[in-house]
Amino acid sequence: MHPAVKHAKVPGKLLMVGFGCIGQAVLPLLLRHLEVRPGQISIIAASDDGASIAREFDVDFERHVLTEANYLSVLTARLSVGDFLLNLSVDVSSLALIELCWQRGALYLDASIEPWAGGYTDTSRTVSQRSNYALREAVLAFAHGKQGGPTAVVTQGANPGLASSFVRQALMNMAADSGVPVEKPHGRQVWAALAQGLGIKVIHIAERDTQTTPQRKQRDEFVNTWSVAGFIGEGTQPSELGWGSHERGMPIDGARHGFGCDAAIYLNRPGMATRVRSWTPLEGPFHGFLVTHGESISIADHLTLRQNGTVVYRPTVHYAYHPCDDAVLSVHEVAGKNWQPQSRQRMLRDDIVRGIDELGVLLMGNPRGVYWYGSRLSIDEARRLAPFNSATSLQVAAGVLAGMVWALHQPQAGVVEPDDMDNEMVLAIAQPYLGELVGVYGDWTPLEHRTQLFAEDLAPDDPWQFRNFRVL
Repeated sequence: MHPAVKHAKVPGKLLMVGFGCIGQAVLPLLLRHLEVRPGQISIIAASDDGASIAREFDVDFERHVLTEANYLSVLTARLSVGDFLLNLSVDVSSLALIELCWQRGALYLDASIEPWAGGYTDTSRTVSQRSNYALREAVLAFAHGKQGGPTAVVTQGANPGLASSFVRQALMNMAADSGVPVEKPHGRQVWAALAQGLGIKVIHIAERDTQTTPQRKQRDEFVNTWSVAGFIGEGTQPSELGWGSHERGMPIDGARHGFGCDAAIYLNRPGMATRVRSWTPLEGPFHGFLVTHGESISIADHLTLRQNGTVVYRPTVHYAYHPCDDAVLSVHEVAGKNWQPQSRQRMLRDDIVRGIDELGVLLMGNPRGVYWYGSRLSIDEARRLAPFNSATSLQVAAGVLAGMVWALHQPQAGVVEPDDMDNEMVLAIAQPYLGELVGVYGDWTPLEHRTQLFAEDLAPDDPWQFRNFRVL
């Protein structure tokens, strides 16, 4: 474990908002590695799920459903200078909690930027206005001019979160493999120039989850290895992706936002209904869901090069997610019901009997071939490493722990994204909980075995065009 962990002291109280699968997964790690006592920690959650786990660790637990109308009355008196708010909730506005922490002098971390309940489905706003892109832009607008205030780390879990560190480590590995000595870059423009020099055109957050249980999915049931509500929420949002400078044509259902950094586009189609071709070393080729995720936008934005105000380089970046097999069946069923959720939900954890989560980043365009870098974590190893975890949840919990340690050592950094943090420090802290951390080259392209089978609308002269990845 990185030396910084030994001196990561929470000076005040630690308030956890939300205690679902990720909150339950991360609590043992916090008590194991941070200088914090159970009596310093309190939990506020929307349901009693996990209350017995909190009691097992002698941590105070209260049930409150936080809303725009009551969050100030519930939280204000609980936060002061030196405290830390760890937000692992859904349906609670991240921006509202960031603003409150800023006013109270407290540190903050979340694993995704969330709106208030109903924010993703509010049809009084445009698709663009209720996107992850818009949520990120609102947080960045708040952060403008506040670089010296209490640290608020946004979107620091596994993906988003560790994915940004994976990208930077992958770039350094590829540079070293090319035989050209490269010092660790400092500043986003230098990282972007490195990616451009390596010929990177496309980056997938490529994930294949093979965890399974003896009890297979039943009718009218949604099964997943992490929050069912969280997956349905993000999966029914429009697909979003960072849009590369090499792309020759906009998707027929694609659109730009018309404001902000302009590093991403969205599709007028839910992520659960949008599939793309991708690859991981153990699984090989697969079809994944292009579900909107914050790292698709932030990585693309941080790897953008401009000359005289014009973008000269940016990779296309997006998620390519193949969840566990029962989750795929669950998505198929909910899609058939026009995105109306099943009446029953089941999150897999203690009943998982086998499988791994192969989570990493796939960098494409380099002459040597595609390069995947990331974590291979099995359910057996996850259980050996920490209680109340699956392989999926422990990868997220590792990212949360690393982000909190970084924030405790940088308490006046203002609002920061994973791309702003020291990737070597973050990975060193998270690595003990990530199983096998590996980099693998491959010769796969999205055109493999396709050009002679069907008369598809492909771009054979450039395999890295988005139209070649998309499954129609």
